[in-house]
Amino acid sequence: MTFPPALTTDHLSAIAHKACEDTLSSSEGYVHASVNDWNAAIINQILQAVIAKTSTDGNPPPYKYIVNSTIIQHIGSSPEGTTGGRRGMHSAVGAYWNNEKDGTWTYKWKDAEKKGMDIVISLTWVGV
Repeated sequence: MTFPPALTTDHLSAIAHKACEDTLSSSEGYVHASVNDWNAAIINQILQAVIAKTSTDGNPPPYKYIVNSTIIQHIGSSPEGTTGGRRGMHSAVGAYWNNEKDGTWTYKWKDAEKKGMDIVISLTWVGV
């Protein structure tokens, strides 16, 4: 897998971590009614950051980006952040693309566990 030169895995991790922190810092736990807004906020913040970091001289980035955010409630979790168990989940992705220009990356926000949930983010880029 080839990464865009401006975006190392450390840089991507920092972007994703900040998006999750900014979105969920005031939340005490999983709230079903808020999940749609949380996902939208995480996705939009990540997209804005990677576009800004890979655009040059006012030109758009040389990639199309796809961000997926999945929020999974732990079994028995409550707004107080307590958990009574975990749900199983497995996710995978496959693609046919140009290994020289395209790639994918996945991130799990560890701090979500304290809030009774898991948050998994994937970013895919396709060279244009």
